Amino acid sequence: MAETDGSIVELANLLRHPEDLDKILFLKSEFTRKKAAVDSQLKIGLKDQLEVTQNGINSISDGQRTVNQIKEEMMKIDKLCAEAQNMIRDFPNINLVSQVHRNFTQVEAMKANIESLDGRLKDLEQMLREDDQDMENQPNVLKIHHELTQLRDVRDDAMDQIKRASDPSLEGHLQDYFTRLDDVIDWFDDHIGTACMNLIPLVQADNKGMVVRLALIIEEEEKSDKKVKALQDAQREYRDLASRFKSMTSGPKQLRGYKEKFLKAIELYAQPQFEKAEKRFLEEPDKLANIMKWYFNDLYVVKVGMVSLMPKKWKIFKTYTDIYHVMMHDWLIKHIDNPELSPPHMLSIIDWSEKYYAKMTKLGWDQMDLQPHVLDSREVELIREYRQLIVKSVDEWMDRMFLADKVSFLERKPDSLDTNANGYFRTKTLGDMWRMLKEQTTVAGDSGRADVAEGVFDAMFRALKSRQNMWQKMVDDESQKYIHPSNSGGKDQEGMQVFQDWLVAIANDQIACIDDNEETSQLSYLTRFQQDLEPLVSPKYMSSHAISGLGALRDGFVDLGTHCITIFVSLIFKVDFRTTISEFFTQKWYNEYAMKRITTTFEDYISDYCKVLHHSLLDILIEELADELLVHYLSSVRNKGIKFRRTDPFTEKIKDDVLTAFEFFQNLGQKPELAGLPITVDFKGIKEKWKVVNYMVRLLQEDKGGVVGVYEEFKREHWDLQLSWVERVLRARDDFDRG
Repeated sequence: MAETDGSIVELANLLRHPEDLDKILFLKSEFTRKKAAVDSQLKIGLKDQLEVTQNGINSISDGQRTVNQIKEEMMKIDKLCAEAQNMIRDFPNINLVSQVHRNFTQVEAMKANIESLDGRLKDLEQMLREDDQDMENQPNVLKIHHELTQLRDVRDDAMDQIKRASDPSLEGHLQDYFTRLDDVIDWFDDHIGTACMNLIPLVQADNKGMVVRLALIIEEEEKSDKKVKALQDAQREYRDLASRFKSMTSGPKQLRGYKEKFLKAIELYAQPQFEKAEKRFLEEPDKLANIMKWYFNDLYVVKVGMVSLMPKKWKIFKTYTDIYHVMMHDWLIKHIDNPELSPPHMLSIIDWSEKYYAKMTKLGWDQMDLQPHVLDSREVELIREYRQLIVKSVDEWMDRMFLADKVSFLERKPDSLDTNANGYFRTKTLGDMWRMLKEQTTVAGDSGRADVAEGVFDAMFRALKSRQNMWQKMVDDESQKYIHPSNSGGKDQEGMQVFQDWLVAIANDQIACIDDNEETSQLSYLTRFQQDLEPLVSPKYMSSHAISGLGALRDGFVDLGTHCITIFVSLIFKVDFRTTISEFFTQKWYNEYAMKRITTTFEDYISDYCKVLHHSLLDILIEELADELLVHYLSSVRNKGIKFRRTDPFTEKIKDDVLTAFEFFQNLGQKPELAGLPITVDFKGIKEKWKVVNYMVRLLQEDKGGVVGVYEEFKREHWDLQLSWVERVLRARDDFDRG
């Protein structure tokens, strides 16, 4: 059940988005290839394991037969000894005299060894001091080892005899007596350890003599340890029988582990180099192959210069390779399991696997000979993690930049806006955002894999779309504070100009994302993004995802830019004209010049913003002003207490308002402040839209009998005519309540 749940979770991670369903065929082929590789490795591994197991069984059987034969022979010897005792007259007396003589000889030898211990240790110390002066050659190392081996055997025999004696009180005194010997042994071990740690430099320096002497010492100690291990096993399994053979109780008694220390020294020699490589790798991840040159140089030195100097049974080249390979594996796995690993470092490690095995092949090793796999066969997983690292980086950058924009926007921080070369208002993070996206695109492209790039671009599409939505929501929320001041603590025009500056800057940002200037050959951010994208993805992705994603982003930029201008205009009407609009068609309207005040305000706004607003948005601003003015003008029939009396000159007043508005829009392009700007005022289109005012006048003027005809004509021209508005117009007639 747990495995099933794990598979479901893994599948959910792979197929997070609907677009990922298109990758099922690729994932299937990838997993099929991976499964085939694993099956192949398992077959080879199983075959090797069966051979090893069979050989082991055969060896165990042979060993068991040998042990049984030895046991039988020893029992025969024991039996012959017992029979011989009965065959020889006075054997007990002869045996007793023999034991006394043997004990006397051992005591005499032990006495001589104890008496000569001090002098022999002095000689050893002198030789060690001489070797201290020439650590690269250590000319006395074999003599020292031979002499120390004898003294160690003396100590082991003495301690063994004391332990078997009936009075163990002298054991502590004897241990103190051999303390100086322990110090000399430690001194000698330091020399051997130094030589082991400098084995590769010794070979590189062609110091073959020192290498051979070291190998002889390690080999001799290895034989000694095997003998001790065999003796310990025999004494443990055949204690009674072994105690009757004195030869089995003589010689070394403890494992000294020089071979194990020698192997550990190989690892300790490589460890500082891995640490040094790690520091360089963190600084320059793209130079991993150069950083790891020492690794292959060491193995090459072992293969060419050390193999002939070491015992063949050690298989020293394979020993070095196995130790180094495991260290390389652990070093790489440590990095890829680091959650803080950056995408460049991850990519470098992924690429390193193939290069590593290629270099090891040149050294004579097949990939199957090197276990475990240097990356645990996690390449597919690492590629996915690499993609997720880039996606995570993109999301984090986008979140940080939008948070900075949000704080600046909501707090209206001074100097939060910037201007481009044309003097247009812009937010400060737009260029940084696209620069970051380009950098991450480069990182994704460095992988050389279309699936990585496609996953990253999907994330970028989502992040850009989310940014558009968040800007729109934030702009809408802030605008409500000015449109409905009662809900924001009485906030009215306070800070509105800064808010409008932000609206202009945000709108300009959207145009900068999509505006390609053919005259100056300056491409928009989105076009350059598309050019970076195309070479990195598959044609299928380009046609099925990228084109639609880019189109959706382009539409979103247009919509957000237009939306900001729409809010900009709505604020003018909701704040600047809050009282003016409410006076339309009232009695006060006849004696005021409300339309003139409105067009004058329009002129002020256009004059203030024409230089900082993108010229394409300036056209939209003018069109929005005309449309919004028309909407508010028509909607003013809902103003409180209005009545169009036949005796009032409302027709002439409405005509005057319309002509005032027309005059403003018709002459707008001739304003000095707009000179040189590539704007086009669609005055003809504005006049066409304002024809609806004529229908409103006709609804107000027409006799009751002709209203239906006017309405029908109005409806044919404008199918979306709202009946509620028509009803409100008719209710404004002074004769509406008459029979």
